[in-house]
Amino acid sequence: MDLINRIKHWHKVAYLLVAYDFVTISFSYFMALWFRFDCHFSVIPPEYLNPYMFGILPYAAISIVIYWLFGLYRSIWRFASFYELEKMIMATVVTSLINIFGMTFFVYRMPVSYFVFGTGFQFMLGIAIRFSYRFILLMRYQSAPVEADTNVLLIGAGSAGRMILRDVNFVNGGTQGSAKVVAIIDDNSNKWGRYIDGVEVIGGRDKILYAVEKYEIKEIYIAIANITPSEKRNLINICKETSCRIKQLPNIYAEKAGVISAGNLQNITIEDVLGRDPIKLHQEDVAAQLQGKVVLVTGGGGSIGSELCRQIAKYQPKQLIIFDVYENNAYDIQLELKRKYPDMNLVTLIGSVRDARRVESVFEKYRPNICYHAAAHKHVPLMEDSPCEAIKNNAVGTYKTAYAAMKYGCDKFVLISTDKAVNPTNVMGATKRICEMIIQTFDYMVRSGRENEMPCLITHNVDVDSNELECVKPGSAHCEYVAVRFGNVLGSNGSVVPLFKKQIAQGGPVTLTHKDIIRYFMTIPEAVSLVLKAGANASGGEIFVLDMGEPVKILDLARNMIELAGLKPDVDIEIEYIGLRPGEKLYEEKLMSEEGLKETENHLIHVAEPIKFDSEEFIGNLKSLMHLAYENEADDVVQKIRDTVSTFRG
Repeated sequence: MDLINRIKHWHKVAYLLVAYDFVTISFSYFMALWFRFDCHFSVIPPEYLNPYMFGILPYAAISIVIYWLFGLYRSIWRFASFYELEKMIMATVVTSLINIFGMTFFVYRMPVSYFVFGTGFQFMLGIAIRFSYRFILLMRYQSAPVEADTNVLLIGAGSAGRMILRDVNFVNGGTQGSAKVVAIIDDNSNKWGRYIDGVEVIGGRDKILYAVEKYEIKEIYIAIANITPSEKRNLINICKETSCRIKQLPNIYAEKAGVISAGNLQNITIEDVLGRDPIKLHQEDVAAQLQGKVVLVTGGGGSIGSELCRQIAKYQPKQLIIFDVYENNAYDIQLELKRKYPDMNLVTLIGSVRDARRVESVFEKYRPNICYHAAAHKHVPLMEDSPCEAIKNNAVGTYKTAYAAMKYGCDKFVLISTDKAVNPTNVMGATKRICEMIIQTFDYMVRSGRENEMPCLITHNVDVDSNELECVKPGSAHCEYVAVRFGNVLGSNGSVVPLFKKQIAQGGPVTLTHKDIIRYFMTIPEAVSLVLKAGANASGGEIFVLDMGEPVKILDLARNMIELAGLKPDVDIEIEYIGLRPGEKLYEEKLMSEEGLKETENHLIHVAEPIKFDSEEFIGNLKSLMHLAYENEADDVVQKIRDTVSTFRG
């Protein structure tokens, strides 16, 4: 019913405008004659007055049609802008040309001043009624200001800032309890001391603290469309010294400033505080590797796996296969990709990398060209309590997937590893180091033409050396195996960021294991883009190490998150130290002490010189680990991990 009422009102406004335009257009050209003859009606010659009276009504009717074609009866005049002004100018020019041509060639040759003044009056009267509503609203807000509950400091006096200012102060302002921009900050000294819609640009970022105190600011809006992460981080760090809530333009407007309103503003996130300058990669080689290929992502529903699927989908693969044991995550990413890429050949499969038969059936049916292996147990404390499960899923699952890739003609196998594999102090890190050793062993055997010597490890009531699953022939495989190692990713499942958010929402305390603990952080999209880049440049057998930037103290991370929530650390939210968890390090290492580091063409990607080990002895240890894990001999499994991984210090 409301919609019907709105449509009726819209039509009423349009009909009134039509009547107004008809009258004013007719009146405009009468005024032109009147001015032409010294504002005396009696001296207007009949040879001009009669043609005017003959032609004005048809001309007014034609003008109404032209106005309609230009959309002048469909605009919302409360928001009238340059767009409507431009349309009015174009419509007036077109109608005037029609009038000049029609009167001169078909009615009577009128004085030039008749057309000049008539066009001017027509335009001014047409504009006056259309913009009067907006002017009245602006005058009302300026002449009758009300006290706002929230004083806002706006950072950015550019086009984005101006849109936010007008939306806050004029469009949505003017009511008790609303926000109001009272001061503007901009680093461009040319704007200092000048005004935008009556609000002063008081200075650069060094005036932020001063402005907050002087104007009793409660909220700060960062409205700069083009700002680098490092510049934004510096601004946020200054704003965090106040107790104000901080909001910013979302990323979509950072890339393309369009119609911006206060409703588009978003809260500052921890990614904004920790974020580095964006990584700029030339991804032509990634596109060449993925376009038109069948790509399998194991663990495709997880935080890293799902982002891999998102970025792979952009490169138009022939087919993308999501493989995950947890159906809810797989279903979520499936729906997202189907909505965004409706024409993509997308397959979503449920299964475990522990199940050799299931894994082999997937490789046999779909024959993927590239496999990104992201499936893994990654939670350090849980794997300390369940080491057998870590071996089953991480080590044995990786082996079975790598074996199927070799057997069924996969071109490239990319393992997602972790910096916890470096000098591991916990079971999870040690199992990921075993995964890296598996990758190196497969690559060595394939290059040596000895792939037939790789055992077909299965666990279902048959001897592991049996031929229930057909093994490969020597010299038949061509798969390249690589590993990519990086640290923590912001917001990933099981990371501290979601945990801290939950604890802050519950009122605290925020729990830290140690005040000096540090970690390397990277955003998920950033990490995945580097994984794809490293995989595209791999030739086989490498362990790629991603540059994680500067280490971050987890204590600083916790304090930042509390402050971003508008609270004070140790006042509103307590920070509690609970001690290092089993197997946890104070800091993570990127490389083992025995490994060297080689540069690549991309300064953000390095290659670790692999530690040499006996492949046959390693395979024997892996068999023993599998047997012990499936017999759930936890203590024996941990001891066997120590025997297998020489750098394990757990």
